[in-house]
Amino acid sequence: MRRFALFGECLTAGLLVLLVALPVVTLLPALAAGCAHIKAHVDGETTAVRAFFLRFRAALPGSWPVSIGVIVGFAVLAVDVVFLRYRVVGGGFVAVVCGVAAVGLAVVVLRAAAAWSPGVRWAVLVREAPRRAVADLGGSLLLVMALGVLLVVTWQLPPLLLPMLGCVLMAAVAVDRRHSPVGRVDVLGRR
Repeated sequence: MRRFALFGECLTAGLLVLLVALPVVTLLPALAAGCAHIKAHVDGETTAVRAFFLRFRAALPGSWPVSIGVIVGFAVLAVDVVFLRYRVVGGGFVAVVCGVAAVGLAVVVLRAAAAWSPGVRWAVLVREAPRRAVADLGGSLLLVMALGVLLVVTWQLPPLLLPMLGCVLMAAVAVDRRHSPVGRVDVLGRR
């Protein structure tokens, strides 16, 4: 029954993250609030929808410039893939490099969102996330696999985007807690 409750929280987190990330510049605080929602469920804290929006509001200060930078980074990589792939000799190689860079950027963003806590500045989180991604390559590969599953599953059945996004957030939380003392409680809440 507890596993089904975790899946329900993943579904709720996915829905709420998509809802508050619609303005695009709220991407990072939306992801952070989603990760905090999953952490709250695992830690036995409140996971009410109101609590999600309070976490989202707490994650907003200082996030807009970083969120805009992330969105611009993804946009530049997407434009490079689209235009260089067919218009330039060797564009296929450039497309692969841009795809790898986009996955790396997604891993860094997920690591920053999972590490967020009230009072921590976004610039510090985003600066530390690449270091943590390189220091914990196993965790980064787990996030890459979670993103791959998200892409394959939602490509096959788009309505599964909501629970799959929640599962990616859960993976980010699990990777973040792997080596911390809090990490001794697994994702299902067992010690």
